[in-house]
Amino acid sequence: NLFDWNLKELWQYKDLIYMFIIRDFAAVYKQTILGPLWYIIQPLITTLVYAMVFGGLTKMSTEGQPKMLFYMSGIIFWNYFSGNLLKNADTFLIYSHLFGKVYFPRLTAPIAATISGLLALGFQILVLAVLYIYYLIHGADIKINYTLFLFPYLLLLICLLSMSLGMIVTSLTIKYRDLKHLVTFGIQLAMWVTPVVYPLSGVTNLKLQTLIKLNPLSSIIETLRYSILGTGSFHWLDILYSTVFTLLTLIIGITLFNKTEKYFIDTI
Repeated sequence: NLFDWNLKELWQYKDLIYMFIIRDFAAVYKQTILGPLWYIIQPLITTLVYAMVFGGLTKMSTEGQPKMLFYMSGIIFWNYFSGNLLKNADTFLIYSHLFGKVYFPRLTAPIAATISGLLALGFQILVLAVLYIYYLIHGADIKINYTLFLFPYLLLLICLLSMSLGMIVTSLTIKYRDLKHLVTFGIQLAMWVTPVVYPLSGVTNLKLQTLIKLNPLSSIIETLRYSILGTGSFHWLDILYSTVFTLLTLIIGITLFNKTEKYFIDTI
């Protein structure tokens, strides 16, 4: 049965998920000098570059918000989304040596990868909070509003959407290996149809604005910005669209993943 996901079994293997999370977190910066500090350094450097290029040279609008705060509030969530998608897109290849030897619910792998990425995102959110307090003390016109209560829900949508798309890609790359290269290239292009380095209000072309709104991640990032900065756009229908899109993608992702795991060892 395509929809026999056996999700209850995942709870019995929660210790395995925990072990995968610790392993993923420790392995990323093993034998590095700065270690987990790279979780903070990378988004800071990227934010600084974007602030100089888009905010300084091209004079792109940040809706009156501090450039560092505006860009970082989009970059950290985009980096998590793209990184988690690409990591899950390699699930069957990375875990092939384990999947072929011992049984455990295969969904534990993408779930662990998604949660381990949240640990890095947590560090970056703390840096964003420090920047926020700094600009608030120095009189910046920023204000938290009632939509902040949606923050955990929006973060959950990003987790599920990136994991689902990653599972779809890894299920298809078993037969079509070059699809991974196409997805990697597509992720780089997708950032420009997501309001990461620009506000949605700055897009005056209606056709282009409609295309950007079709991206389910656009309303999520716009709402996250709106909740902490007080500028941007927020519409319940946009959040509903992102929710429905994410749920459909999750159903397709888990279904394909479970179907592929039954024969991927023979194919790979």
